[in-house]
Amino acid sequence: MDDMNLARRDMLRYGAAGAMAWMGLPGLTPDVWGSSIKKSSASGQLPPVRTITTGPKFHWFSYYDKLQFDPTCRYVLGMEVDFEHRSPRPDDIIRVGMVDLKDSDRWTELGRTRAWCWQQGCMLQWRPTTDGRGDEIMWNNRQAGRFVCHILNVRTSKKQTLAHPFYTVSPDGRTAVAPDFRRVNSMRPGYGYAGLADPYADEPAPKDSGIFRVDLNTGKQDLIISIADIAGLGKIPGNPKDAKHYFNHLLFNTDASRFIFLHRWRSPGQGGFGTRMLTARPDGADICVVDDYGKTSHFIWRDKSHILAWARHPSHGNAFYLYEDCTSRVEVVGKGIMTVNGHCSYLPSNKWILNDTYPDKERKQNVYLYNIAAGRRVPLGHFYLPPQYKGEWRCDTHPRFSPDGRSVVIDSPHEGNGRQMYLIDISKIVG
Repeated sequence: MDDMNLARRDMLRYGAAGAMAWMGLPGLTPDVWGSSIKKSSASGQLPPVRTITTGPKFHWFSYYDKLQFDPTCRYVLGMEVDFEHRSPRPDDIIRVGMVDLKDSDRWTELGRTRAWCWQQGCMLQWRPTTDGRGDEIMWNNRQAGRFVCHILNVRTSKKQTLAHPFYTVSPDGRTAVAPDFRRVNSMRPGYGYAGLADPYADEPAPKDSGIFRVDLNTGKQDLIISIADIAGLGKIPGNPKDAKHYFNHLLFNTDASRFIFLHRWRSPGQGGFGTRMLTARPDGADICVVDDYGKTSHFIWRDKSHILAWARHPSHGNAFYLYEDCTSRVEVVGKGIMTVNGHCSYLPSNKWILNDTYPDKERKQNVYLYNIAAGRRVPLGHFYLPPQYKGEWRCDTHPRFSPDGRSVVIDSPHEGNGRQMYLIDISKIVG
């Protein structure tokens, strides 16, 4: 939120008025689909798709590896904005809120932020818990000349602000790690936040910038891995000259014992960027280079020691691979079926992979499930992406699943109403 008075006013108006008594209703699932169910295609083989946000404002959630659903599967987080098709400016404010799937998809505003991007939003998500309550949400903001993190209890409207932003949160909700978003924004616009310049913009590999660990209970923060340390670690593919380095895309594993981070670099005249995938313990120690072939893209932890990632490997070229952390063991996944890059995740049983594609020749974004044991791909929908959604402000579907693994939410502008959120019922597919 832009200031503390606005924050207080918004919480009193929206947080308390939202009747957060839903926290006493465990085990609810989105089984009421209503008359608004519609097919995403003329094919009767596709599961039902329901619009859960409407105009005139635009709604989306962004990245695929965040907790969008609360533990009861009733409430779905999202962001609201009143423009599209340009980069965020420092003074652009967006709203964060949630959709009640049990009350006619009612939208409740919960807060606002000036720290956001099209691809990953403001890192909005439910704070993980070990007790299954899930009554707190988190998001990043910019206040008083710095990026911060808000933690809001949606049941009591109590809010805490920490003096550092976050990127990924441990499964127990106690620890977060984050890159320097100022550096990310200067190196790859669309993934950092506008409003604060990179203080190390002239340094190729600064020692005082990198990955920070944040204690979410105390707010204590520490630099645990510097860009300088990793830029000098091992052999960088292509031996780039005069490269500038940065970190992006961090994710804790399933038991909070390690996290992934991508080391990326750009050289003068280089068309794109190079990438290495590394892992470390939460304190930044015991760093392992998992993929050093230079082309790692989207990834997800299957369990505490295996990582599914789209990458280029000498064994099969560009493909999805399952890596064993801190070893050289790797195997191809979905050979001949999952043949293009996408935003991948495992449903709770680890029997299914949820994935999507970038627009095909017809500009359709294809969302699908992959049954690992059967080697079978099951389409969930083919969603048209209008040509104006491109580059930094494109709208990837970024499919996210519910905790019970029976629903999926995507972002899409395929109905002509700008980016909105859509709920897909996959219960009859996964059983």
